[in-house]
Amino acid sequence: MELGFARVSTTKQELERKIHAFTAAGIAGDRIYVDRKSGATADRPGLTALLDYARDGDVIVVHTLDRLGRNVRDTLNSSTTA
Repeated sequence: MELGFARVSTTKQELERKIHAFTAAGIAGDRIYVDRKSGATADRPGLTALLDYARDGDVIVVHTLDRLGRNVRDTLNSSTTA
């Protein structure tokens, strides 16, 4: 199953555009997880919910990899601790 994750960190970024891209790619709205928070915070409830829901064989789709964390280390840490 494909699951989408989108994060915006400022009010100037467009979350709706990212969600539209996921739905256009065939990902159902109830399988799209979002966060409206800076990547500087480790508190990302949308990402936590996504990782809790994902099962073996699921594919997590992101608009860009930098939406998962502030840097590579942060991204790897969040994927192994959540």
